[in-house]
Amino acid sequence: MFEGSIVALVTPFRNGRIDRDAFTALVEKQVAGGSSALVACGTTGEAPTLSDEEQAEVIAATIATAKGRVPVIAGTGTYDTAETIRRTKAAAAAGCKAAMVVTPYYNKPTPRGLEAHFTAVADASPIPLIVYNIPGRTGTRIPPALIAKLSRHPRIGALKDATGSPADCMEVAELCNLPILAGDDALTLAWMAMGAKGVVSVAANVVPDEIAALVREATKGDYAAARRRHYRLAPLFRALFVESNPVPVKAALALGGLGNGEVRLPLVAAEESTKVALRQALDALRAVSAGGAR
Repeated sequence: MFEGSIVALVTPFRNGRIDRDAFTALVEKQVAGGSSALVACGTTGEAPTLSDEEQAEVIAATIATAKGRVPVIAGTGTYDTAETIRRTKAAAAAGCKAAMVVTPYYNKPTPRGLEAHFTAVADASPIPLIVYNIPGRTGTRIPPALIAKLSRHPRIGALKDATGSPADCMEVAELCNLPILAGDDALTLAWMAMGAKGVVSVAANVVPDEIAALVREATKGDYAAARRRHYRLAPLFRALFVESNPVPVKAALALGGLGNGEVRLPLVAAEESTKVALRQALDALRAVSAGGAR
């Protein structure tokens, strides 16, 4: 479950409500495209804007559509330990196979607080946890030594490393055997070369087959093929992050006829320049695929 191309699903909206038809189509696209697991209600799913009822609805819809073909992982982390525990238990009860728990944001806990938080959630959780380290969004970094210590807990199952720091990724790999998942599409190849097992991907929403193939090639050690694919995908990776995620990825999906690009405030719809960059990147990928180049 903690390897391969794991997609961080967007949550499609229409007129302020969850677009169930678009969401079902998105999940089917991921299963058909080779995504190895689905993350519902993560950052890409705009989880902070979802009500408790909507979060339950998204998780239930993901499980119902996946039909056991791939595992479903729920994003359950908040800045409140008690609420994180509640959400994690609810996800387990709904049928999720794991939970992804982000570093508490806004509160900025010390390393001792981080250890207490993740330990409390892991102690209470019926399912394995992915520790999600993303200091750029949370303001707090989990040091590699603490990750190694947390890895000894039987329900800490993996690390999503979105630090952007090769040194952190390498140090975690040296200190413990915890499976590492890249947290940035553009760094998937580099992180896997250092020992990561896969990626939690934003781009897989749009091109699940390409991200799955990139991970397979890197897993097999075919770095020449993986490197070629990486550079073909690089313009898309860049375009998907010129604005705050998930604004560009929703726009990219809408360009392909899936959803309408709607996001919730305080996010706003993609700039026209972003749409142009996305269209150019996607057209270039389609042209290569049509020509059969690899």
